[in-house]
Amino acid sequence: MSHLISRRRLMSSLAAGFGGISVSGWFPLFAQEQLAEAKKNSRHVILLWMSGGPSQTDTWDLKPGHANGGEFKEIQTASPGLRFSEHLPKLAALSDNLAVLRGLTTREGDHGRGTYLMRTGYSPMGPVRHPSIGSSLANQLGAPEFGLPGCVSVGAFRTFNEDAFGAGFLGPKLQPLIVGASDMPGAMTTGGDGFPQLRVQGMNRPESITDVRMDKRLTMWKNLQSGFLATHPTGAPKSHNMIYEGAVRLMNSEDAQAFDLSKEPTELREAYGRNVFGQGCLLARRLIERGVSFVEVSLGTSSGGAGWDTHSDNFNAVKSLSLDLDNGWATLMKDLSDRGLLESTTILWMGEFGRTPQINGTNGRDHFPAAWSAVLAGAGIAGGQAYGRTSESGMAVEDGQMSAEDLLATLCQAVGVDEKTAQINENGRPIRITEGTAAKAVLA
Repeated sequence: MSHLISRRRLMSSLAAGFGGISVSGWFPLFAQEQLAEAKKNSRHVILLWMSGGPSQTDTWDLKPGHANGGEFKEIQTASPGLRFSEHLPKLAALSDNLAVLRGLTTREGDHGRGTYLMRTGYSPMGPVRHPSIGSSLANQLGAPEFGLPGCVSVGAFRTFNEDAFGAGFLGPKLQPLIVGASDMPGAMTTGGDGFPQLRVQGMNRPESITDVRMDKRLTMWKNLQSGFLATHPTGAPKSHNMIYEGAVRLMNSEDAQAFDLSKEPTELREAYGRNVFGQGCLLARRLIERGVSFVEVSLGTSSGGAGWDTHSDNFNAVKSLSLDLDNGWATLMKDLSDRGLLESTTILWMGEFGRTPQINGTNGRDHFPAAWSAVLAGAGIAGGQAYGRTSESGMAVEDGQMSAEDLLATLCQAVGVDEKTAQINENGRPIRITEGTAAKAVLA
């Protein structure tokens, strides 16, 4: 497993290696180059989260000629025999990097329960608050120590099940940084250039607070905290202090500039798309460049309307969502590839469940966990294939059945993490990242 080399470890190693040699002018530059190389070579994960439950029958597993097929046509991708929706042409051209998993079968058809299952690998029951797969993988791959957190969530809609988006028993150190969430008022605005601004709330201090005043406030806070923590070293006070220390590091980190998308060329921003998902994908690339282990970007309810929860008017909604998806995801993969980052970044596309192959009376599709699709792409994935097969009607899986646990186990294997790794909860109980079995045929 490839770990991110921390700044502290790097500098200590260099200091030990050079012994009594003085720190001349070339040393900081050399260290920066080594740190940049470490960031580039570490493993990364991007989760493209489709809030609301996307229709597999109108994206990756069309049923042309059948009554359940609907309005959309298939198009041939760059991979022989692999076909996608006509509304995903850019992704079709990049299909050699994608493995479509058409045999997902899960047991949760409720938004909240399905969200928790798919994002943690466990059903929501009992007192244990399981960590999201993002927090678990950030825990294993290594969080950077230069200001940015190991896990970042962009554009999330957490109302279905907020616990599914958190670090659970792993605690505040692995808690995702939430950016531009639709359930956080003021977290996302539109700038004068017409692009959505994805903000980290509270990261920029008011102009009236000078550096001197800020330093005095921080000194006062540290003095108060040290006294209080001396008598309250565990529990909520420790967690509270850890969150604040992380916020201060982020505010003072040069890597916080990753959130300023205005530094990117307008032409590239346009290619990603003038929407939360597209700009979130661009932000994901910028964060991956800076060593963040896990970034998720949401497309669905966070973008307004009903998102992928298309109980009515399914085809107009999916066509619009597919346009955002195609532009954002395809540009992301090309951008990562151009920068040499796709070879170390694995991408997972999924929602909480699929949608019924049958079309209901309001031209929509309803919740359907029995047979649906997810997609893996990038590093560690054998692309250009469809793994699994559903019946002619799309109602049942006929080959390559996968559970939520199997899917997450496959993701873990792709990034070099043992899915059987035990993480210790607050009661000292070891709990595996997931109980599933990886689909070897999907792995490169």
